[in-house]
Amino acid sequence: MAAAFVGGALLGAVFGELLKAVSEEKDKAVTFKDRLEQLESTLRNSIPWIEEIEKLNQVLDRPKQETENLVRMMEQVEQLVRKCSKVKWNCFKRYVYAKKIIKLDTSISDFFRTSLPLQHARDGKLIMVEVKEIHTMVRRMSGNGNINGWMSNQVGDCCSAPDPPVISPGLDVPLKELKMELFKDGRQFIVVSAPGGYGKTTLVQRLCKDDQVQGKFKDDIFYVTVSKNPNVKAIVQKVLHHKGYPVPEFQTDEAAINDLERFFKQMRIEAILLVLDDVWPGSESLLQKLGFQLPDYKILVTSRSEFPQFGSVHYLKPLTYEAARTLFLHSANLQDGNSYIPDENIVSKILRACKGCPLALKVVGGSLCGKHEVFWQRMVKECSRGESVFQSKNDILDCLGSSLDVLNNEVKECYLDLCSFPEDQRIPITALIDMWMELYELVDDVFAITNLHELSSQNLVDRVVTRKTAGDYGCYNDDFVMQHDLLRELTICRSKSEPINQRKRLVVEISGNNFPKWWMDQKQHPNNASLLSISTDETFSSNWPDMQGPEVKVVVLNIRTKKYVLPDFLQKMDELKVLIVTNYGFSPAELNNFRVLSALSKLKKIRLEHVSLPNSLATVRMNHLQKVSLVMCNVGQVFRNSTFRISDAFPNLLEMDIDYCNDLIELPDGLCDIVSMEKLRITNCHRLSALPEGI
Repeated sequence: MAAAFVGGALLGAVFGELLKAVSEEKDKAVTFKDRLEQLESTLRNSIPWIEEIEKLNQVLDRPKQETENLVRMMEQVEQLVRKCSKVKWNCFKRYVYAKKIIKLDTSISDFFRTSLPLQHARDGKLIMVEVKEIHTMVRRMSGNGNINGWMSNQVGDCCSAPDPPVISPGLDVPLKELKMELFKDGRQFIVVSAPGGYGKTTLVQRLCKDDQVQGKFKDDIFYVTVSKNPNVKAIVQKVLHHKGYPVPEFQTDEAAINDLERFFKQMRIEAILLVLDDVWPGSESLLQKLGFQLPDYKILVTSRSEFPQFGSVHYLKPLTYEAARTLFLHSANLQDGNSYIPDENIVSKILRACKGCPLALKVVGGSLCGKHEVFWQRMVKECSRGESVFQSKNDILDCLGSSLDVLNNEVKECYLDLCSFPEDQRIPITALIDMWMELYELVDDVFAITNLHELSSQNLVDRVVTRKTAGDYGCYNDDFVMQHDLLRELTICRSKSEPINQRKRLVVEISGNNFPKWWMDQKQHPNNASLLSISTDETFSSNWPDMQGPEVKVVVLNIRTKKYVLPDFLQKMDELKVLIVTNYGFSPAELNNFRVLSALSKLKKIRLEHVSLPNSLATVRMNHLQKVSLVMCNVGQVFRNSTFRISDAFPNLLEMDIDYCNDLIELPDGLCDIVSMEKLRITNCHRLSALPEGI
């Protein structure tokens, strides 16, 4: 027995019973099976530390009460683990049990952190490593076992409001007014309305971080970005996951809405704030369905539309001259305190052209940072031309377009490539590096990073770093950029400025199975794009018509369905060098038809995110592939398949990245036979227990 193994003393005996409970319940509580197996593994690895504590108790005569507290907490954890198999589908009870386990686990963590004497600090730190792993796994176990922790890895705190920009002048008064509206009784909906780029998102982010707002709503502030094509099921899943509530697979939007309403009612939360950012026209039915009849339940909406039927509308005005001047000069002087700042007359002309729009001020200011006076004068002329980038009379977009023209050609082309990714989504820097290295024949990824820094310094992208060590040792797995939706519109418009068959980048967004008309007319006019991006929604059936793309070098597929078939026309794209497939749905997508890639002699890099690799991959041969990146993928099934040898599938692989693949237990057979391999990077795969001897 485990209890005898660890010495038979009180602490060891209780620990043994806990280990026994986990071992027995893992096969009964099917929903928690993976997580209980992980917990069992970690507990077994912790046996030497329990023995060490027993020895320390004898040598140091630790106070009896401290050990008894730890024993009592372990007994309570055991009881809760025993109940896991009895919970079945009662989601509310699972949530309650999860909260109790997390609380007890935290108490155990506190014991290890505070009770060990200073002279044994090293031992204490080692114990804490194991306890943190248990803490993490208990949290994962309490959620939905079917998603393998993906949502936590993908978006961190799913519905936590992002931190607002450090500098946001001119918003103090609007913030005060908006807060007064929020605290008024009897108003459920508040709509913050303004044109794109006026700071609506920044204002509500500041509101969510306000001390008084947090004091009222506490941990029940849910921040969700809705965007042009709202995915109701995904919105609800994020809210439930954010609170640690089990996340089911909803069949319909109505089922998702109903489950969210039940959750709010069962939790009896005193006050709820649901923030819906970037809501587009046509989303009235969504807002209406979310308007549950609950006490002190507020819904805050940001939109370019007003939605007057929902009551209070808060209009965000342009910045005053002084606030605009502060933001502009900060942006123009951001990188270098000695940057050239011209006379007030030139500044005044640019401010008038920007119309008090914060986004325009930041972008135009960033484009002039450190530039000679001649660039400032050119910007004044560009902003006053009266010619519109969007073929409209919008002067603000005119200024934004002028800022792009300041960039050198390669950096500008890199920026326009960002439209290949969906609106309001984080773009992995590693994906951009793979694209740009091949599209622009860069000899080293440092040039791609340089281009990215140039875009960031111009305020054309926002860098998002999810770990402090992002970028260390050339690893950018936790480094992303985001693009304002107005700037994305600008890049799409620039990309569409030429006829279909002459465009450098072809961006296609498909709703359902409705393909654009030009797609069917390609036999006479094949496209000559070098970058092809196709986005499909959750209703897409993977019934592909043919496409001719003889010059395509990079394909970006943005998907949302549970099952997805790679299009057959890929096998005819002889110039294809990079394939990027990203699933933005909640559950991993089953990806099939890899055989179409076997004949592509120039395909060098594949990046897959949040997909499940099929067993049929064992029959695929990609002799020219040089790099594979697997992010948040289900790889265990194919890696454990006895017929799959990675040295046969990718015999000339140079580089392999595996990140957040939670079912990775061991590396695939044949890995050590790939003599060409130069880099193997494995990060955040916490179930990986051993490396092959041949490595």
